[in-house]
Amino acid sequence: MRLIIRNANVLDENGNLELKHISIVDGIIESIENAGTALDSSESGVQILDAEGKLVTPGFIDMHVHLREPGFEHKETIETGSRSAAKGGFTTIACMPNTRPVTDNPETVRLVKEKAKAAGLVNVLPYAAITKSELGRELTDFKALKEAGAIGFTDDGVGVQSAQMMKDAMALAASMNMPVIAHCEDNSLVEGAPVAEGEFAKRHGFKGIPNESEAIHVGRDILLAEATGVHYHVCHVSTEQSIRLIRQAKEIGINVTAEVCPHHLILSEEDIPGLDANWKMNPPLRSKKDVEACIQALEDGTIDIVVTDHAPHSAEEKAKGMQLAPFGIVGFETAFPLLYTKFVATGRWSLNMLVNRMTSDPAKVFGLNSGSLKVGAPADITIVDLETEKEVDPEQFASKGRNTPFTGWQLKGWPVATVVQGKVVWSEQEA
Repeated sequence: MRLIIRNANVLDENGNLELKHISIVDGIIESIENAGTALDSSESGVQILDAEGKLVTPGFIDMHVHLREPGFEHKETIETGSRSAAKGGFTTIACMPNTRPVTDNPETVRLVKEKAKAAGLVNVLPYAAITKSELGRELTDFKALKEAGAIGFTDDGVGVQSAQMMKDAMALAASMNMPVIAHCEDNSLVEGAPVAEGEFAKRHGFKGIPNESEAIHVGRDILLAEATGVHYHVCHVSTEQSIRLIRQAKEIGINVTAEVCPHHLILSEEDIPGLDANWKMNPPLRSKKDVEACIQALEDGTIDIVVTDHAPHSAEEKAKGMQLAPFGIVGFETAFPLLYTKFVATGRWSLNMLVNRMTSDPAKVFGLNSGSLKVGAPADITIVDLETEKEVDPEQFASKGRNTPFTGWQLKGWPVATVVQGKVVWSEQEA
């Protein structure tokens, strides 16, 4: 089976756009030719996809998502989440283990992989839990989980409170050349708090989540990573203090990487309009100072990659209000348009930087065979319309989740087609 993507505007090594034809055979990029080259499409079974000069990039990679299945299928399923990811231009996603049952056993890892294969949409990479049932009391069977297909270990959604437990986990993961991915939060500082410590919390009488609740675990875990030699990856960084610690760790050669979400690059607690729980996420929206620190850290490489932390919830759950509603917002379908409109279209970032942080950089951080447009690479590809401006309309989401604070925003940079292993898995024209 051959797929030819014609008139693809591709970024070269220097970040310049060049018009190319991309030929794909059996899921692998066979050739990338100048657009002036004549195409042989006479053989039977050739599919032609005309990009019409739109941006064509490696498929986006999201290393922090919640697909909710098994156990919370009313929020999302592996199939609906995968379809939402494809619509957002993502071709590879890594799903967190805080399901029910928790992904703390080989059977559940295999279930996730089987469901993803049956959906036939995007590449789904399962994380496994660090501790059984994510309770922080007993390590899972790392060896069996790795053999079942887990790509790393995390208790995301819950910070591992015991330093000894985390050190033991890191030592074991390091011995297996596996990463530990950490949700950093000291529970003693956050219990019962729905929003960040700041003016919004004061105005509405809420207990606030302080910055140090995140940074304390980041600092602790950096020291443990130094002691054990593990690849330590920090989830959804949101505070200036955490960034300072990560920057210092990198400077002295500790193997630490980090990620940030679009909402922590764009929104601060000052933007929260009222008590709408679609503005409630964890980590919470912080101060403008923290937002600028996150932006600068992504720019200088202290933060390595962009993730969405796609976290769908039902409308009924979010209707419980700021105090009682669950944390989290959906992110697949708005991630690239938000960052393109806010940072690239305004001239702060190059297009090349944004694309790298969502493709080649996560592939490098996690050792994935993806994230590039080159001959011989897997044909995981995204086509993006940089010109058309559209409104964020949650009713049009492919996700079951509608919980976004970005409703009504006018954005450019919308994906229009997504190719995974040489197969068009989503196209605006066929939607």
